[in-house]
Amino acid sequence: MRFSPAALLALLIASAPALARADEVHEPRVRSQAALVIDQESGEILFRKNAQSTLPIASLTKLMTAIVILDAELDPNELIPVTQADVDRLRRSHSRLQVGAVLTRDELLHLALMASENRAASALANSYPGGRESFVVAMNLKAQLLGMSGTRFEDPTGLSGRNVSTARDLAKLVNAAHAYVKIREYSTSPSYQIKVGRRTMRFGNTNRLTLNSRWDIGLSKTGYIAEAGRCLAMQMTLAGRSVIIVLLDSWGKYTRVSDAIRIRQWLELPTGRPVFRRSVRSTDSVGADSIGG
Repeated sequence: MRFSPAALLALLIASAPALARADEVHEPRVRSQAALVIDQESGEILFRKNAQSTLPIASLTKLMTAIVILDAELDPNELIPVTQADVDRLRRSHSRLQVGAVLTRDELLHLALMASENRAASALANSYPGGRESFVVAMNLKAQLLGMSGTRFEDPTGLSGRNVSTARDLAKLVNAAHAYVKIREYSTSPSYQIKVGRRTMRFGNTNRLTLNSRWDIGLSKTGYIAEAGRCLAMQMTLAGRSVIIVLLDSWGKYTRVSDAIRIRQWLELPTGRPVFRRSVRSTDSVGADSIGG
């Protein structure tokens, strides 16, 4: 019997308790190459794995793209065309936004965050004062201001493998992005419809966990290119606490979802966190000020 990808994911989520094996009471068996889980309020590290490793981050980049756009306070209703300059000639990735389509800046922002639309992110950067080059400069400046010392951006979409960061830096980015109402709302909306000419187009969220009512997700961003593997960054409420989860370089199609489920189960186990907590050195705690930049 064959199952569709959606059915397989639903089965995976439904069977989450089975993932909480006895040997994961002490520490979740996270298969992503790098991972970080922090308490958003205190900045305490709850779990870490290669959190300082510098890795490509794919479309997690778009969180910074959104911050730069919102910080610039540009007209959200300004009409912006998708042009040939927005076509991906590096990886030839598919986009449903055709050259010549005209959307508002706000619509492009919504699609970039929720559907990870590369042409939407590119159009936002190309319409920025000073153009794409000035936009990337602003991205790197913001990274410096947030204390993201292991981070470098070369493009606004994440298609470049030279967009790199660490799980620790990305936790700072998620924390900063969570302060923006539009980033919270747009990145977690299940779907979004736009009108392009006479056509109505519906886009879905790239993180299917946002469709599950059992997951209280306040911010979400996925990413994928070959060099980065599958990535996931979220802010969510688990076991009564606000946490930030960053997962990098998950190669299996559902590995990042499985890792998120394992982390959730581990945090919700009454005997899980206290056992691991005693193994966390005081030097591993990240203060709230350092996370906020």
